[in-house]
Amino acid sequence: MPEARVKLVVTGDDFGYCARRNRGIVEVFRAGGLSAVSLLVNGAGAKDAAELAKRYAIPIGLHANLSEGVPVCAALRGSASLLDGRGLLRGKAGFREALRAGLLLMEEVELELRSQVLLFAELLGHLPGHMDGHQHVHVLPGVREVFARVLADFGVLYTRVPVERGWRSCPWLPPHLHLFYAQVEQDALEAAPVFSRHGIRWPDVYLGLTTMGQNMSISNVRRALRLALEPPPCSPCPAPRVLTAELMAHPGYPSRPAEGGCGAGPDEFSRSADRRREMETLSDPALLELYAQEGVQLCAFKDL
Repeated sequence: MPEARVKLVVTGDDFGYCARRNRGIVEVFRAGGLSAVSLLVNGAGAKDAAELAKRYAIPIGLHANLSEGVPVCAALRGSASLLDGRGLLRGKAGFREALRAGLLLMEEVELELRSQVLLFAELLGHLPGHMDGHQHVHVLPGVREVFARVLADFGVLYTRVPVERGWRSCPWLPPHLHLFYAQVEQDALEAAPVFSRHGIRWPDVYLGLTTMGQNMSISNVRRALRLALEPPPCSPCPAPRVLTAELMAHPGYPSRPAEGGCGAGPDEFSRSADRRREMETLSDPALLELYAQEGVQLCAFKDL
């Protein structure tokens, strides 16, 4: 086996969304295809997920959710700037639109984030090992400053900075995803110095935008890894001896209608057959063999 060139955290997002997603995520972890999970504490299966994480010693962090379902903080339920007319969090697009319009109160964002960290600690018996944002809300303007302060106050050292090299050259990504990924990238680049000022760390490389859902394949993971290992163009310095990386994934058995979700039932993303595709690809022995051939060592955030 070649010497390790990459320490890779493969993170299963949306742990706690429903029992079926939980079961699939645990199966992938036990097969060696995941090395960490991110928990939705307002998910219908959050308690089940916490018990599974404890039973199987799964490295676990918090998937901070400001955009889907019902808030954790009781004081925000019913009437808050984070909510729509139905009393639910505004959704991926609605949250961003309200933020751009100046409608969101950052004190409510902070209150909800702190409530989610405390609920995580109640469920698991310890603070999150890492903390990222559901639908990348943690890198948005205004939110990132609050997010960084909350992480620093609780001593959570690791987060996610979703800037993936080479996604623009992927012909399989549709135009609407190009627009969204470009905005996520810009927000993440602007969030990085904010996180850094608060002593928060993240892996050298982020992967996952080009390998999500139907695009999850061994060949696409290989492509993403090899792009990550290339030194930056015109860089006077060689790449670090051991690169650190995170691969974001959303595996699991697809949710059934009316089973799961974060307070409003499972969405189309969770019901999609893409969830099973990710689960099966990540568990494929051929992918694990690829990691060995490329000198990739799977690990948790604490091992970076």
